[in-house]
Amino acid sequence: MAHVRKDDDGVWHKHSLEEHLREVSRLAGEFAQPFNSAEWATLAGLWHDLGKYSARFQIYIKSASGYDRQDAHIEGLPGRVNHSSAGAIYACERMGAKGRFLAYLIAGHHAGLPDWFSIETGAAALAYRLEAKEHLAELPFSIIPSAISNPGITPSSKPPGGATGLALWLRMLFSCLVDADFLDTEMFMSAEKAATRAGYRPLGSLMADFNNHMLIKTSQADLTQVNVIRNQILRQCRDKAVLPSGIFSLSVPTGGGKTLASMAFALEHARYQNKQRVIYVIPYTSIIEQTAGIFREIFGENVVEPTPI
Repeated sequence: MAHVRKDDDGVWHKHSLEEHLREVSRLAGEFAQPFNSAEWATLAGLWHDLGKYSARFQIYIKSASGYDRQDAHIEGLPGRVNHSSAGAIYACERMGAKGRFLAYLIAGHHAGLPDWFSIETGAAALAYRLEAKEHLAELPFSIIPSAISNPGITPSSKPPGGATGLALWLRMLFSCLVDADFLDTEMFMSAEKAATRAGYRPLGSLMADFNNHMLIKTSQADLTQVNVIRNQILRQCRDKAVLPSGIFSLSVPTGGGKTLASMAFALEHARYQNKQRVIYVIPYTSIIEQTAGIFREIFGENVVEPTPI
């Protein structure tokens, strides 16, 4: 079992581990296709929960859920079982140095991307976790389908941008894996909630919302010197959106309208370059919440704000 739930009638439903691994693999591969990394994400999906095949985990999930007991009580639950290290170790043993890329994704798919080594994280660092070979030794490979343990996939694509783009590439792959894992788990645990995940509007229609918002905002604003400068910044951002994709910088003092001007650039650039989405990466949770709130006023529920891990 990968997961188990009891419905309102008291009937237990089991989520097959093989089915979960295959579906997460499929979804993650689809998510990574736009940046030519589907094979990496496919393997990460197949191996991310290999540790759940261990007898210890199967005992844990049945006991913790109450599946194996008449009455489940929190105080009687066993401790958690490490189910992510096994797949990370397996990836390194199967793929050598390349496997370490997958090891980062697999080891961190619940807790977040680990450091390779640091004094602060101690035994949680990936270097230490890859030495814990006992997690791999617990796996009953005789019952693991060969299509999962040995899928015959050898990733050949390289990180876009080479060494400079490696960190971003790993984070994109990590996002693909985590998204796929959460979505498939949610589909099993709460199909009604999962059904609400579809139907996001294309960026072109969001551009219309943005333009309407800015039209109202500018018509109601006083023609102060600050607002004149803000409009100039906004216009420059729109003008630069037609340029080829690359790295752009926007250096504007506080109060200069960077949040909306940058969104204008992002939507226009996405339209010209046929991009699929806009991703905002911002330091500090408070700033993320503030920015997401501004965009949600314009775009409604088409803004997806992640929950910090």
